[in-house]
Amino acid sequence: MRVGGNFTQDFQSFSHSNNADLNIVNGVNTNKLVGLKGGFNLAMANLNVDAQLEDGIRLNLSLYLSSRHHHETWVKGGYIQFDKLAFLKSEFIDKLMRDITIKVGDFEVDYGDQHFRRSDGGNSFFNPFTENHIMDQFATEIGGEVMYHPVSGLILMVGVTNGELNPTVVSSTKIDTVTGDFNKHSPAIHGKIGYDYETNNRLRLRLTASVYAVKSSASNTLYNGDRTGSHYFFVMENTASSSDGNFRSGRYNPQYSDEVTAFIINPFVKFRGFEFFGSYEMAQGRMLTEVNKRQTTQYAADLLYRFPREKENFWIGGRYNSVTSEMPSVTREITINRWAATAGWFITRNIMMKAEYVNQQYENFSSKDIRSGGEFDGFMIEASVAF
Repeated sequence: MRVGGNFTQDFQSFSHSNNADLNIVNGVNTNKLVGLKGGFNLAMANLNVDAQLEDGIRLNLSLYLSSRHHHETWVKGGYIQFDKLAFLKSEFIDKLMRDITIKVGDFEVDYGDQHFRRSDGGNSFFNPFTENHIMDQFATEIGGEVMYHPVSGLILMVGVTNGELNPTVVSSTKIDTVTGDFNKHSPAIHGKIGYDYETNNRLRLRLTASVYAVKSSASNTLYNGDRTGSHYFFVMENTASSSDGNFRSGRYNPQYSDEVTAFIINPFVKFRGFEFFGSYEMAQGRMLTEVNKRQTTQYAADLLYRFPREKENFWIGGRYNSVTSEMPSVTREITINRWAATAGWFITRNIMMKAEYVNQQYENFSSKDIRSGGEFDGFMIEASVAF
């Protein structure tokens, strides 16, 4: 058994502005932005447990000890991973499993490659920036995945899940606007195909394409599944907001809660200290009360330089991230653009420091929306420990 942990502490100094219309509710303007000052955010922590149950059979359990959304300890998920099926006592299956991994349980859906680099509560060690994509591709669902990964670098994966973060066995009483019948809870299908090649520790090339599709769900959360929260605290939130009640600050949720089909391509190139990670994503879906599907497109590009040669424990870099989306009950498309610059230092293999400057702008939002004419910018300093 191995026990590990992740700890993250942020210092934030942001300013934000908007030009939204007055919206008075119970004597309060809900479109007035909360005042911001420089200071420390809530520290976040994770606990990870890996247990070897048998030769080729492992169990993973991940817990959030403290996060923006939940200050108390709670479980992220857990799953069993099979790299061998020796208990079946079959030479044919033993040979087959040399290139196959099977995962079963409540796990992080392997859609796209960004979820390998994102910050997850207290675990910000794999993210060269302090926040994730504007439209954060992350969900934990119950199901199974089968991955084929021979030494040649080919990647083939197919998975089936329940399509929901919070499953239920209660029959739906809500009517689907399209079918006129009670809402059905269909399984979600996802898959990945790709190639990962490395030579002489100098050049690494990886290209993957992923798809995720669910026809009908009680509440799908592919872009709303993070239960820990954004590392940008209170940006573009109103004066009545709270840290846990408005824990996805700075992100965008297209609200595809009933039906969604999403496709993403992720190229990754690393040559010596230069590193590029890209993302091109197209998604469409709808809520239960909608008749027509809406479209969303997201682009993102990370360009980093890690130095000095061989050690690469320092880095500098930048990110551009843009989302264009059709919103519910709105005929026009909105756009959100983000620019970020980062610099970081792996003090040891387990201790990291990074600093980031970010500017994010909101375009074409309704004047009744708090994000109308919105913009925030500022810097963050983040310390992270992982073991």
